[in-house]
Amino acid sequence: MIKDILKEAEGRMKGAIQSLESDLAVIRTGRANPALVEKLSVIYYDTPTPLMQLASIGVPEPRSILIKPYDPSTLKDIERAIQSSDLGLTPNNDGKSIHLNLPPLTEERRHELARVVNHRLEEARVAVRNVRRDTQNDMRDFEKDKLISEDELKRGEDDLQKLTDRFIEDINERGQDKEKEIMEV
Repeated sequence: MIKDILKEAEGRMKGAIQSLESDLAVIRTGRANPALVEKLSVIYYDTPTPLMQLASIGVPEPRSILIKPYDPSTLKDIERAIQSSDLGLTPNNDGKSIHLNLPPLTEERRHELARVVNHRLEEARVAVRNVRRDTQNDMRDFEKDKLISEDELKRGEDDLQKLTDRFIEDINERGQDKEKEIMEV
């Protein structure tokens, strides 16, 4: 019974890590990355649609992104979505595709991005701790209902803490890597 609870907790913690990964992929570094725009919401026939469903996204050079829509009529919609986003990029439309040139990051902008990364890391840590809290409450309820013994509860809580520590460490490592990537000139 404890193993099942721990397996479920591990799955939920992995979900928090995956959410963090997708959040960090969108945070811009000095290099162009398709993940920067692929989830950008474009209004396509009155429906918000991710850009990656409307166009192919490539990186022809380290500081530029090339967006080629599958349907040329969506160029204006894509351009409008990029301009209204918080990316701070100006799209260059050549009639068939959109080029995004990424300017070099200023020192101030790098520190701002590092703060954003730290905020996202803290959100992920809180999510992992919430899973731990919920799982501990479930285990205590099982112990109250006499479904598990007090010793099993103690072992389960110890295993849960080890699992939590492992995921928190993983989050910290990912954060350090991303911060290093941002601060790299």
